[in-house]
Amino acid sequence: MESTRQELFEKLVTLQKELTQNAIQYWKLYSGFNTWQFWACLAIMVGPLIVIYFTIDRRRIFQIGFFGFAVHILFAYIDASGIRSGLWGYPYQVLPFLPSLSLDAAIIPVAIMLVYQWTIRHSKNFYLYAILTAVVFGFGFKPLLVYLNLFEKYQWVNYPLIFLLYLVLYLLAYWLTRLFLIMRKEA
Repeated sequence: MESTRQELFEKLVTLQKELTQNAIQYWKLYSGFNTWQFWACLAIMVGPLIVIYFTIDRRRIFQIGFFGFAVHILFAYIDASGIRSGLWGYPYQVLPFLPSLSLDAAIIPVAIMLVYQWTIRHSKNFYLYAILTAVVFGFGFKPLLVYLNLFEKYQWVNYPLIFLLYLVLYLLAYWLTRLFLIMRKEA
């Protein structure tokens, strides 16, 4: 029994190495520095980081930063699960071993961080604006990425599902942030 487990595990490791080698080869051929897609993905990653640097409320930087980090981590888990399950993929990447880096590292967290910051400053309902942001990303941004061939969805994945995933992820990050704020007050 133990030898079967070890053999299967070693096979998985070998397949992972092959996958990484193939991803690097694909990146060099189709997604490297000489493609407009590489530069588009890089802009999607760097642009929002520049925006947040200049617009984040420095008085609430840890609260807003924690919220954005929670969005980033949750999105990374959901996205990695979707990629690994063959539900969606990114044909062009900034780095071959991190396929969704430009999206989960920057534009999605930064956009919802700015929404979160705005709702705090103006005493607005975060839930309403989270829904609106999920609509923009689920029914606007993702279809644009599909049109530009920067994102591909497979099997039963559709835009309403993507909208729901965004909304759930925003709400989980919001509730997690609120929980930590409550715990801080009680300390």
